[in-house]
Amino acid sequence: MHERYTYRPQFSFTGPMTPMVKKIIIVSVVVYVLQVLLQLQGIPLIVYLGLIPLDVTHNFFVYQLISYMFLHGGPMHVLLNMFVISMFGGEIEYTMGSRKFLFYYLLCGIGSGIFTCIFSHNSLIPVVGASGAIYGLLLAYGLFFPNRMVLMMFIFPMKVKFMVVIFAFIEFMSTISYAQDGISHITHLGGMLVGLIYLLWFGGNLNIRGMKKEWRRLTVQDDHDERIFH
Repeated sequence: MHERYTYRPQFSFTGPMTPMVKKIIIVSVVVYVLQVLLQLQGIPLIVYLGLIPLDVTHNFFVYQLISYMFLHGGPMHVLLNMFVISMFGGEIEYTMGSRKFLFYYLLCGIGSGIFTCIFSHNSLIPVVGASGAIYGLLLAYGLFFPNRMVLMMFIFPMKVKFMVVIFAFIEFMSTISYAQDGISHITHLGGMLVGLIYLLWFGGNLNIRGMKKEWRRLTVQDDHDERIFH
């Protein structure tokens, strides 16, 4: 039986710093520092370990489906991703258990990478970052704690379930419109889709037949225990 998170402050910048969340953040930061140091020596780690769809589909560099998650495009990129993990990851880890949480995190990251390779199989542009896995975490948080309150863009109070729907819609529209903003929206959307499939079919308490019952139970629970992140 997994430990349940019972104490939740009303206001918080981050969630609980659980063991696996802490390890993911430490590894990601260490890899980014190594990435910067090697770049200064003229060794572009992104070229070797970033997700290059053409290399995966034609040269079978499948290791890139994992390594790309721990590389980032700049300090703000890594800081924002680690902030989101610290905000939402802890309670998901408490709910799932540490091992299952790590499996889910990696699954969403690898799955989003596969989606990227399918839809951009001839691309030579490296994709880096944990965003695919993070969007999977956002999806899970929306299912586990649908009525938690967050400050969307640090301004607008909103229930998590609505925030997840908005994010999914934005990524979907950006994907089908081929938005040229330097962001791999299909990677984000892929992370959410993989997370949704896993939680519905293999997520234990969250399955197709039990989904409505679980949603109502979590909704009633969260009505008495709302939390605002800002």
